[in-house]
Amino acid sequence: MCGICGITHQDNRPVDRELVQAMNATIIHRGPDGDGFYFAPGIGLAMRRLAVIDLNTGDQPITNEDESVWIVFNGEIFNFPSLRADLEARGHHFRTQTDTECIVHLYEDFGDDCIQYLRGQFAFALWDSKKQRLLIARDRLGQKPLYYTLSGDTLYFSSELSSLLEALPSRPNIHLPAIDLYLSLQYIPEPYTPYEGIFKLPAAHKLTFEQGQLNVERYWQLEYEPKLLVSEEELIEELRLRMRDAVVMRMISDVPLGAHLSGGIDSSIVVALMAQASSLPVKTFSVGFEEASFSELPYARAVAERYDTDHQEFTLTFGDIPATIAKLITHFGEPLADPSALPLYHLARLTRQHVTVALNGDGGDEAFAGYHRYWLDPWANRYAKLPVILTEKLVPALTRMLPNRKDSPVGSNLVDGLKRLEQLASIDPRASILRWGSYFSPAWKADLWREEFRTQFGDRPAEIFLVNKFEEAFADSFMDRTLFTDIHSYLPGDLLVKADRMTMAHSLEGRSPFLDHELASWAARLPENMKVRGRTGKYLLRKAFARDLPSRVHTRGKQGFGIPLGDWFRGPLADWAHDIILDSQSPLDQWFESQPRQQLLDEHAAGRANHGKRIYALVVLGLWAESAFR
Repeated sequence: MCGICGITHQDNRPVDRELVQAMNATIIHRGPDGDGFYFAPGIGLAMRRLAVIDLNTGDQPITNEDESVWIVFNGEIFNFPSLRADLEARGHHFRTQTDTECIVHLYEDFGDDCIQYLRGQFAFALWDSKKQRLLIARDRLGQKPLYYTLSGDTLYFSSELSSLLEALPSRPNIHLPAIDLYLSLQYIPEPYTPYEGIFKLPAAHKLTFEQGQLNVERYWQLEYEPKLLVSEEELIEELRLRMRDAVVMRMISDVPLGAHLSGGIDSSIVVALMAQASSLPVKTFSVGFEEASFSELPYARAVAERYDTDHQEFTLTFGDIPATIAKLITHFGEPLADPSALPLYHLARLTRQHVTVALNGDGGDEAFAGYHRYWLDPWANRYAKLPVILTEKLVPALTRMLPNRKDSPVGSNLVDGLKRLEQLASIDPRASILRWGSYFSPAWKADLWREEFRTQFGDRPAEIFLVNKFEEAFADSFMDRTLFTDIHSYLPGDLLVKADRMTMAHSLEGRSPFLDHELASWAARLPENMKVRGRTGKYLLRKAFARDLPSRVHTRGKQGFGIPLGDWFRGPLADWAHDIILDSQSPLDQWFESQPRQQLLDEHAAGRANHGKRIYALVVLGLWAESAFR
């Protein structure tokens, strides 16, 4: 695991070595064990290495036999032993024991189709000196990042935004349509970034740059049809085999390895399979809160005790928050309002004190339908079809009638519930995550933006973005199309950005068995009733691993990585958040009306509504904007 970056010029003029070195130094946290460079006419490649496999001979860049092909690589190819055997049988000679070297030889034999043979998490840049051609690719589900920009005849790329910005002659303008998307989605979706002209290479895409021509195209996509029409018992047996295979191949490592254990079903299954495959106790790591209602530590302990793991815990308090958010913004390089990044940052720090690699349960909800909204959507779709006088007149009127007092017998939960009903009726059902999870509805944003910006972003851009994903799906049912949408938006745009940056901030490699693309492809084709049955998600997954988990873990519902933001912003962090959100010198004051910001803070302080997540999103945006304008 590492970080990569580079520059290439169309006219083959020499690349500025010091500039590439400066880019590489910016991402030292991604690879503290060494660096490597390749320079030739028109190209400069660099990487920072976190040594995990082949500690002695695995330095990059790596080349083929005649040194005509060079590569810098971030990630792990988990099927590299079989790839290597096949390539050696085809006559290739290896200088290292790394997975990286397989890619250059695959490219020699299969060109860009080399990507199709890779099973793992990756972002790489490969230079073909004979063709003077750069090939960049990202893994199928977007576990490893890649940013790029084309400035004149020069292409810049890097694993992180901060590294890319280091190379540019000047700071690009803020891309306000991306900020509008952030308000709706809590993240900026691929291919956009908060800067004009800088893009994320989307998951499952490749980029080529040759003779000044830049081309980006998709090379893989999930398909949900045809369905697997076999018995439930056969599906259970195959799921157990596929999960075990995905976990065991991710346990290959030449450095200490452990697992993040949340107490949820996904990470618990991963730990159970690791324990069954290991002769030594698995090292497990968990994070919790002083507020018992938010903490999952008791469930994590139950799994740790069941498998006698070497278990470590960390408790997050509000006092850790201000300094941590500043660090998060540095590592993300863009606003991301997923508050679970806060505990993950500290969990990764704790984990890195003991191991270099940690497996996790990321991707289980999107593959096997774990979120409540997957079974709630049919109910919401029926509600949205009720008469307009009820959904768009009566419910908003009830919301306005509720008393604005903290000690009112009518709690803020009812207000939040009524506002959610408003959102269910007003947002396209195909944008499922938007109507259930958006912090700022279209109406919120219309009030928030200053008038000169309000009309710049078109009609509901986040909704259109998600609806387009929904319509692209190779699926027949509403739920499968929703799963497809989440896997191609929320997963790579939020969850995997969070996972990569928070682990790599501490030079920790994360591995996600549920994101094995072969497992994900198989899960996509499961019948709907094997994913959701009644009010229960992950039906098949739960049944397949029922005997491997403590009953209290197996039977519990989805909790999520909740954080007591509402209490913190109504108590010890209230003044801090107030100063950031209402700062007259902040870019927020240039973009947003002051009255709705003040109203949001007042309503939250009074207990009329729980705006904790909205306050968090504005705090993150405000702190990021201040750093971007420096």
